[in-house]
Amino acid sequence: MDTENGIFAAIALPVALSFIMASLGLALTPADFKRVVVVPRGVAIGLGNLLLISPLLAFAVAELYGLAAAFAVGLVLLGASPGGTMANLLTHLARGNTALSITMTALSSVAAVLTVPLFLTLATDHFGADELAEDVEMVPIVVRVFLITVVPLAIGMLIRDRAPAWTAAHEQQAKRAALGMFLLVVVGAVVEGWGEATEHLGELAAAAITLNVLAMGVSFAIARLARLDDPSSTAIAMELGIHNATLAIAIGATVATELTIPAAVYSAFMFVTAGLFARVMAVRNARTAPPGHPLPEPA
Repeated sequence: MDTENGIFAAIALPVALSFIMASLGLALTPADFKRVVVVPRGVAIGLGNLLLISPLLAFAVAELYGLAAAFAVGLVLLGASPGGTMANLLTHLARGNTALSITMTALSSVAAVLTVPLFLTLATDHFGADELAEDVEMVPIVVRVFLITVVPLAIGMLIRDRAPAWTAAHEQQAKRAALGMFLLVVVGAVVEGWGEATEHLGELAAAAITLNVLAMGVSFAIARLARLDDPSSTAIAMELGIHNATLAIAIGATVATELTIPAAVYSAFMFVTAGLFARVMAVRNARTAPPGHPLPEPA
């Protein structure tokens, strides 16, 4: 790993991701975690899709397009990453179950401490990425994910609890800053791997779009087959469509630059396809809202 990549991976990425996770914590309350008991079926189906179906689809798509080993591992790393905060916004715009979306983002972010290192290790072995094996060690990655996701998430929640007035005044600013940091991370990842990205852009773009559409479509179908309503199914589909790509890039960059490229390419397309899906579902959810219980207008 060269010096430039080392600075990007060791300093810029952890700082950006920590801030993004802290901004998510500012929007969370203990009730968002307790919802797993209040509405267990929706949360269980959503998390099952996020923690199992999504990474398995990433394995399948990587095989389908015959991606090089490092790119295949990077795609699985992205597929194993939790839902991102933008999934909550798009769920709201789609008139979906925003509370369910927030709960899934929170719980999957905590679960990522184990799921991300696990699938990263499995993908490295499955795709024969021997050159990455010595840098993919379960315990150090678990510790790294914990420090840059769970710790700042908890700090954000603590700030909200101890300083509610300050949080109310600054939460939107924090969200805008987090979005700016996300864009900088994606740009940084593309710049770092520019040569590799342009050389393989066609296959990576096709794989990213396929994974995104499949993840949303399959998860929505599973939720509907489980007899969840359209707003809850919308939330689940959005969680699988909008991943925390910053986490995938942050972890991938500490192993090899190639691992960050699939997440960066995915980020370039996920808002387009997910945005189209949100538009369609906003109309559908508005039509199916129960009489006397209108869904909220999108902000």
